[in-house]
Amino acid sequence: MAEPKANEHMEKIVSLCKRRGFVFQSSEIYGGINGFWDYGPLGAELKRNVKDFWWRSMTQKREDVVGLEATIIMHPKIWEASGHTSTFSDPMVDCLLTKKRFRSDQIDPQSGTVYFYSGAKDSTSEKVSSEAYSVLIGNGKHPDHARKIARQFYTTRGVANPELLGERTELIEGTVRYNPGNGSLFTEPRPFNLMFKTYVGPVESEDNVAYLRPETAQAIFVQFKNVLDVARQKLPFGICQIGKAFRNEINPRNFTFRSREFEQMELEFFIKPDETASKSSFPGEPGTEPSWGWEQWHKYWVEERVKWYESIGLSRDVLDFHWQQKSELAHYAKATVDILYKFPFGTQELEGIAARGDYDLTQHQKFSGKSMAVFDEETKERFIPHVIEPSAGVDRLILALICNAYTEEETTDEKGLKETRIVMKLHPRVAPVKVGIFPLLKNKPELVKKAQEVRDLLRAEMPVFYDDAGAIGRRYRRQDEAGTPFGVTIDFDTLGETPDLKDTVTLRDRDSMQQQRMAIGDLVPFLLSKIR
Repeated sequence: MAEPKANEHMEKIVSLCKRRGFVFQSSEIYGGINGFWDYGPLGAELKRNVKDFWWRSMTQKREDVVGLEATIIMHPKIWEASGHTSTFSDPMVDCLLTKKRFRSDQIDPQSGTVYFYSGAKDSTSEKVSSEAYSVLIGNGKHPDHARKIARQFYTTRGVANPELLGERTELIEGTVRYNPGNGSLFTEPRPFNLMFKTYVGPVESEDNVAYLRPETAQAIFVQFKNVLDVARQKLPFGICQIGKAFRNEINPRNFTFRSREFEQMELEFFIKPDETASKSSFPGEPGTEPSWGWEQWHKYWVEERVKWYESIGLSRDVLDFHWQQKSELAHYAKATVDILYKFPFGTQELEGIAARGDYDLTQHQKFSGKSMAVFDEETKERFIPHVIEPSAGVDRLILALICNAYTEEETTDEKGLKETRIVMKLHPRVAPVKVGIFPLLKNKPELVKKAQEVRDLLRAEMPVFYDDAGAIGRRYRRQDEAGTPFGVTIDFDTLGETPDLKDTVTLRDRDSMQQQRMAIGDLVPFLLSKIR
């Protein structure tokens, strides 16, 4: 029973995203393109706010992290060194009936009766297809379903009126060889490289092959020495980057969660190897202790990232954590913690924090022939730094914020009628629009003039939306759906109808719907204190 509710909840969120301009299907007027999404006016602002706040948190508020912005297309040797050209693949299968593709490692095991057929012949022309085929049906399902699917399969193979040959059955437990949707047999799994291939230059030849980057991390590794030389940093320190990445996913799904074009926010935090760090004598401050080993730094960054999520409205209650077992770890990783969010479609990863050791720098040193070692003045040793990597998906995070914010509340209007209020309870720090500006009536020039003055005062400091169309309650509701945390109404008291209230406005809080009078001169400092 839980699945339909989850699907219904997600459908409402997807509908709101289009209706209010958070997310649109890419190329929609041409039927769309699977795995690609565009951000509308509200979505673009939300995404920019999240990225800007992450960037400020990493660089402006820290002394030990600097930034980088690298190209999407890099030298193809980089992907050979990192292992992407040889190992960056998913196991793919095709449904023999529909030709639809699936990742075989994401198919849930099924049990039931498998109907095997040795082939089929055309009952009118005696044409025979000897291709073997099988169909899985769940227990209690009628055998005619299997025969229907089999006839469809043989029809696609050129047998017009298929008469099934050699039917036999077998009970099977926990198989992943059949399409859960129709029971049809899959092809054998085969590796599918996820990188998008392109060509640099006018000739499409193997000598000119290049790839759209599948991650942003490698650019940081290959520029490590350049950044170290110019940034006047000493270990431990980090290099961060926000940028586009591309993966040719076999089966994009769950709205924007798994896409073929996406953005990452990644930090590579370079530390001394444990044996060198243990010789450091400087005591340092908590969280910047140079003698820490990789385990302390790894735990430190897990906690730092959780605190950052809390600062934009994702509490620990909606997060989960997966400490990867040894069998799950990537070959280069000493430890990895996945920070997960409880989406309507299941608990899924937002960010991974990995202790990558010195694998990446060592690989690029080997393949490029350029040294990646640094010299430590304190210990008088040369070494290749180790790395702690917090890597977050921007688009996944935006989806998590939208899902977390979506709220339906039953309210009672001024006439006593109950209605459902849809409100996006986005944290003011990331909300696309911070304040809605509303003149009480649009046909009163003096109200409109004053409202426009307030609009101009506020929009010099923050994104605002001016709205004078419709009843004031309806305008509130529109901004509630957009996630706007505050509403400012300019009424006749603002103009001095009540002398003590002249040059004050009504400030409405989105979540509580409580209203208070506030002097226009106090608006900017009050609102800035809430949105920063």
